[in-house]
Amino acid sequence: KYIHLPAQSGSTRVLELMNRGYTREAYLHRIQRIRDILGDDCGISSDMITGFCSESKEEHEETLSLMDAVEYDFSYMFMYSERPGTTAEKKFSDDIPEAVKKERLSEIIQKQNQLSLLRYQRDIGKTFSVLIEGYSKRSSEFLQGRNSANKVIIFPKNNHSKGTYVDVRVDRCTGATLFGTSIE
Repeated sequence: KYIHLPAQSGSTRVLELMNRGYTREAYLHRIQRIRDILGDDCGISSDMITGFCSESKEEHEETLSLMDAVEYDFSYMFMYSERPGTTAEKKFSDDIPEAVKKERLSEIIQKQNQLSLLRYQRDIGKTFSVLIEGYSKRSSEFLQGRNSANKVIIFPKNNHSKGTYVDVRVDRCTGATLFGTSIE
């Protein structure tokens, strides 16, 4: 129950310039269908690019409002940078100043951090089946794995081992990780 569905932008005009083939409205409709079919606990991630050629402040704000509407669990976020040989490089001027791109990217990252924390907090108290991937990055006393929404969950090792499934009840979280206790 995890889908990576890149949006790139929340502005239909910018999406058209990017030659994405969908509008903001069509994207939001697709998200609603996913939620209708898989439920609100389906993990959804995205890609966001800020500072694309001619992007206005209002269009940047449309991206932020799209993020609010979808409530992504995670996003890959980037500043636009011109790539040689691409259609964008041939057709458009990279006219957004670097400082503006950095400021907008910072706003997108801050927004995503807020949304991730909100989405992860909703999992506190829930129990998930977790496929154990290995030891936690910080301690060999803890294991980590992912639930069906692709969220990392860290829990005490006990007698569990890599490659097996275990039920874990979530006790707390950060904006990027769930922490819990295995249910024996």
